[in-house]
Amino acid sequence: ARCQCKVVPRQRTNCGYPGISAAECKKIGCCFNASTPSVPWCYSPKPKKVKKVCPNDPYARINCGHPGIKPRDCTKKGCCFRAHPAGVPWCFYHRVVEE
Repeated sequence: ARCQCKVVPRQRTNCGYPGISAAECKKIGCCFNASTPSVPWCYSPKPKKVKKVCPNDPYARINCGHPGIKPRDCTKKGCCFRAHPAGVPWCFYHRVVEE
């Protein structure tokens, strides 16, 4: 993920050793950018961004409430609410996916 290497030079965390080559740096899973002097050129990538989504597959839902829970009480618990189809939880947990 290229965008994980967009780190402001002053916020870079050194990753590797002085004089490491770009190839060596990338091989250990780090970012390399030699455009700014006197900051680490080989640095740690940003943590992956994740977002919460409500799973689309009704049969993959993990129950987050009790039968007959009100939509408002469900969302107050931080869960997803969809009143369909029958026979599956209508109040259910998010899934976390990488952006």
